[in-house]
Parts: sequence; C-alpha cells; structure tokens
Amino acid sequence: MALEHAAFPTDAWSEPMMREELRSPHGRYYVVEQAGRLIGYAGLRAPKGGRDGDIQTIALESAARGRGQGRALLRHLLAEAAARCVAEVFLEVRDDNPVAQALYRSEGFVEVGRRPRYYQPDDVDAIVMSLDVAAWRGAAEDTAAAQSPAAGEGPADTARGAWCT
Repeated sequence: MALEHAAFPTDAWSEPMMREELRSPHGRYYVVEQAGRLIGYAGLRAPKGGRDGDIQTIALESAARGRGQGRALLRHLLAEAAARCVAEVFLEVRDDNPVAQALYRSEGFVEVGRRPRYYQPDDVDAIVMSLDVAAWRGAAEDTAAAQSPAAGEGPADTARGAWCT
C-alpha cells in the first residue's frame, strides 16, 4: 500500500479495494522486487471466457522508472490476456501522463475515447485506450523471431500453448 500511495498520491486505491482485487479469480498481478523490496506491480482483470480485459494498474517506484520494468510488466499482462483468450485489452491513462501514454502507444494501444474529469480530486481526464491482443501477439512473435529465431523466450511465448483460434 505504501507504493500504491506513493505512485498515486491523490487517487490511490484503499486497502480493502486492493485486498479484494488481489483475491479476485478474474485478476492476475505481477510484481517487481529488488533486494527483497517491492518496487513495482501491475494487474490485469480478465474473467476467463471473456473477450476483453482491463489493465487495472501499473505502478513503479520513482527511482525504478525509465529502466524498462514498466514495459516488462505490461508485456506480462498482455501475455496473460492472450493466455486467457482475450481479444481486446482496455486501459485508462491520465491525460497528464505523457510517459505512460507513449509506453502504451509503443506497444500498439490506440486511443478510443476520453472520460472527462475521471481522476478525482484532480479533475484530470482519462484517455481510454485499447489493444488488439492478436495483433500485439503477432508483433511480439515477429520481434522475438528476429532477435533469436530458435529461442522460445518472451511474453508472446508464455501464452503460446493456450492461444485460442
């Protein structure tokens, strides 16, 4: 919860909300630890059998940002979405967070809408973005093949066995 409040000072989830989110069978969370200390986490909500999912959160300690860990967390979430046969993933990102927006766009997310004054109490708009999971998976496989044709390592490969046709 300390990281939640540090990363989202004005709109952090409450402890009961976080507890329920972590207990839900519909979610999957990943963490980043450094020297036994939590420095980041990310979550996906995608009920099995559903066709869409939501990135619930990605949070990193400020000192851990800019080192590729946010991208790695995002890719793990997207691989989990692929494993759950999700067709489309959605997220909301603050309009005043261009770094996160750039990360999401670089992975293939596109803006599909806006929610005015969504983040309270700051009155900041939310940009709603979506991603075609199959297109992302294909691009990830192409990148992995170009980097190491024989290797089976990377986010796309985590979902390979469970991919739906």
